[in-house]
Amino acid sequence: MQTKYTKHQVARSAKPDGERFNVMYLIKNVQKLRATYQIRLLAFRAVDKKMKLVLRVPASCEFDSSLQDLLGRCGKAVFRENM
Repeated sequence: MQTKYTKHQVARSAKPDGERFNVMYLIKNVQKLRATYQIRLLAFRAVDKKMKLVLRVPASCEFDSSLQDLLGRCGKAVFRENM
C-alpha cells in the first residue's frame, strides 16, 4: 500500500467508529451513502487484514452506485447492517 500525503506532507488515514476483534464498525445516519475516501480506505484495510467492515446505516438509507461497486469488489469483507 502506498502512503498518501496531503500538500503539507501529513499521512492520511481513517478510523472506524468502533472495533471489536476482527470487525470494524462505521456508523452513518444518512439518507444516501456513497463510497467516500473514509469508506474506501477502511474497506481496503478490511480486505488487506482479513477483517470485516460493517456499515451501520438506517434501513431507509440508499447506497450510491459507487458504493455498490465497492461492495462488489470487496466480496464479503464489507457489508451493511440496519440500525
